[in-house]
Amino acid sequence: MEEEEAGGGAAMAVVERLVKSVAEISAISDFGQAYKKELCNLSRRIKLLAPMFDELIDSKVPIPVDVLRSLASLQAALNSALDLLRFGSEGSKLFMVLERDKNMKRFQDVTVQLEQALGGISLEKLDISDEVREQVELVHAQLQRAKDRVHMPDVELYNDLASIYNKSTDLPSIDPSLLHKLADKLQLMSISDLKQESLALHELVAASDGRDPGENIEKMSMLLKKIKDFVLTNNLEMSTTTDDDAKHLAPVIPDDFRCPISLELMEDPVIVASGQTYERRCIKKWLEGGHDTCPKTQLKLPNMSLTTNYVLRSLISQWCEANGVECPKRPSLPISLTSACSSSEHNNVDSLLLKLSSPNPDEQRSAAGELRLLAKRNSDNRICIAEAGAIPLLAGLLLTVDTCTQEHAVTALLNLSIYEENKARIISSGAVPGIVHVLRNGSMEARENAAATIFSLSVVDENKVTIGATGAIPALVSLLSVGSPRGKKDAATALFNLCIYQGNKGKAVRAGLVPTLMVLLRDPAGGMVDEALAILAILSNHHEGKAAIGAAKAVPMLVDVIRSGSPRNRENAAAVLLHLCGGEQLQHHIEQAQECGVMGPLLELASNGTERGKRKANQLLERMSRFLDRQKQFEAQAEVFIAPGEQSGFLGSTTFSGH
Repeated sequence: MEEEEAGGGAAMAVVERLVKSVAEISAISDFGQAYKKELCNLSRRIKLLAPMFDELIDSKVPIPVDVLRSLASLQAALNSALDLLRFGSEGSKLFMVLERDKNMKRFQDVTVQLEQALGGISLEKLDISDEVREQVELVHAQLQRAKDRVHMPDVELYNDLASIYNKSTDLPSIDPSLLHKLADKLQLMSISDLKQESLALHELVAASDGRDPGENIEKMSMLLKKIKDFVLTNNLEMSTTTDDDAKHLAPVIPDDFRCPISLELMEDPVIVASGQTYERRCIKKWLEGGHDTCPKTQLKLPNMSLTTNYVLRSLISQWCEANGVECPKRPSLPISLTSACSSSEHNNVDSLLLKLSSPNPDEQRSAAGELRLLAKRNSDNRICIAEAGAIPLLAGLLLTVDTCTQEHAVTALLNLSIYEENKARIISSGAVPGIVHVLRNGSMEARENAAATIFSLSVVDENKVTIGATGAIPALVSLLSVGSPRGKKDAATALFNLCIYQGNKGKAVRAGLVPTLMVLLRDPAGGMVDEALAILAILSNHHEGKAAIGAAKAVPMLVDVIRSGSPRNRENAAAVLLHLCGGEQLQHHIEQAQECGVMGPLLELASNGTERGKRKANQLLERMSRFLDRQKQFEAQAEVFIAPGEQSGFLGSTTFSGH
């Protein structure tokens, strides 16, 4: 017994270290531009492992010794990844760019180490849910692909730095515009950034353990000094300008109004697929040069569409008028569309967008209604409308007090979201808080369409986190309770999607989702039994969800479903009961299930159910059998200590009377 407890303690210590490593990795978010995509991908994949460790913490099933060794290997791989991510966040930015071969090799080594460690874990031996197992398998597959792909970092940044770095150690006079460009790309534009980079280079020297750090670090230090001198000189010139001189200077252009490429005031700002805004002519030149990445974020663009940023263009015009600056020449609405809209619809879009941005409420309402209908019609219209820049304007109307306009706007976004690439555009436009506002406060039809929009957007895994953080879940739970049949369906599908992400499950439970689901489960005529059981199944592998389901006295109803429900509902009910019978209330739930006559239905499900249903039924039967065996052993041991004349009295005392 002591050896078993020691083994359990050792297993728990390994899992707790894994949880701690993932938490430390999750806390790192600020990466330099050079390897931002690679670092973000690595961090994101590791964070997807967190639900597996969470379930292992909650599990009462011992971890086999061979799996424990594999988890220890994974811990070593996570330590390597943590070191790499910390260096990508806090290390020398110059070193990350200039020593790209070493750094790319390090990326590959860490990826291979993680992939091999994950591949060595026998997931079927762990007490984790099917959803989590599938998620871990997905991460493993992504790592397998990633280890065979080498992504070159920002080539232009490397070439610009190398052109200076390789000239000579004295670094002769350099074009100031190039220094400005490098400082901006390397994020070395402030005193604190420069100080951090200097410290990072000093740490590289210290890490050499007294050995000569070599010519490379020395040249990087000289290059940093050149950038630092340039930045400080420019700051000094700005700070020593007199008040009289300032009166004759042009007003300082806000950074948000400057194109990140040209650094000039934007005339025709456009949004690319990454959500960044550029001057149209500059980003077009970049894309026509064969680039397929966002210059600022270095992320690969899923498409080359350019969406006019009407809001920013209006702000720039207002700023120009207020500061006596000549307004940029306003271009005609760009409808250089590649889609196959009909000519009449194509020609209508630009005038509809003008009405949409009009201060006249009637024009806004009619334009939003027409766009809603156009977006409903076909995929070509959805592409056409989004490329013309309608999404930010529609998002702005979600907060209007005109309920009809609000309803048109959210429904237009719903229809636009059907086209896959528009989902990212809607998220990057910042529309989600407005959609949640409609979900809470709109008319019933608007609320239902807002729920459907959230469902559509949450199909993308990354969006589940964003949406969950906006307060959407309590609003969806409310609609699930009071909505029409269609509204309840939309709310349920949205909640199911969101709760696939482990971090949203606690929010859903705290919003009162479980009692609402139990009400739906007790009302077969309402047509929501399938949805209720599917959501309960994914909530039951979360400790808060398990506790809430147990508190709702769900066991008798689950047994009824296992006995007579549809094949899919039977497997979901068995999955929920399996999790309940593995928690702190194991004895109570098993005894309650037995009292409800669960054994017969379980045996039948284990023989004739779906594959998943059979698996869940067999796991549940095995768990109940182990429990009953332990109970019998306990009773047998207890009898040894009870005198024959006392046994009947002892057993008689177990008869319960009403409270």
